[in-house]
Amino acid sequence: MAGQRYFSRELFTFLEELTANNNRPWFQENKPRYEQHVKAAAIRFIEDFAPHLAKISEHLVADPSGNGGSLFRIYRDARFSKDKRPYKTSVGIRFQHELSKNVHAPGCYLHIALDGTWVGSGIWHPESDSLKKIRAAIVDDPAAWKKAKNAKRFRETFELTGDSLKRAPKGVDPDHPLIEDLRRKDFIGVSKLTKKQLLSSDFMATFTDKCRAANSLNRFLCQAMGLQY
Repeated sequence: MAGQRYFSRELFTFLEELTANNNRPWFQENKPRYEQHVKAAAIRFIEDFAPHLAKISEHLVADPSGNGGSLFRIYRDARFSKDKRPYKTSVGIRFQHELSKNVHAPGCYLHIALDGTWVGSGIWHPESDSLKKIRAAIVDDPAAWKKAKNAKRFRETFELTGDSLKRAPKGVDPDHPLIEDLRRKDFIGVSKLTKKQLLSSDFMATFTDKCRAANSLNRFLCQAMGLQY
């Protein structure tokens, strides 16, 4: 897996300049830089990661399609936001479950930004029905949940984080021994990356190892939601 560099310092230079010039005229003038240093680099990475992902889970998808694939669009949906900047100043790449049609599904994720680069795992903002199933699975089999989140490779690689409710969810005992987990609205693990790691020829191996370390969490979440992993 070593020997191939996917992302370059030019990607960060582009993001820095986009942050300072987040407007359509600048982006149109510099779009070839985006196409080369961001989009093409990401698609090449997604294509090459696909066979490694298949060995982790045949139900997670690496889709190199330019539109609607694993690479998030750079265009922001600012219709209902006070922030009217038209472009994202980060790069997001998702490898989610094959049966999902949105981002709220178990899987792995790569986030590249000026203020930090990291690998994500698990599920972000699950829909209400999925969240209920995950909480029910924790209540029904607390030992399985503790085994998933405390698995050695997961614990050494990821920090379990995300948003939580201030109080116990409806129908959940506020004194439950796993109440902190049952209050979660996200079930995501985050593992930080250095810029040196991202730009290294060993990055494919690094990313693959981190995604493999997420197996215990992703398997539990998929099983809770009735999905194969």
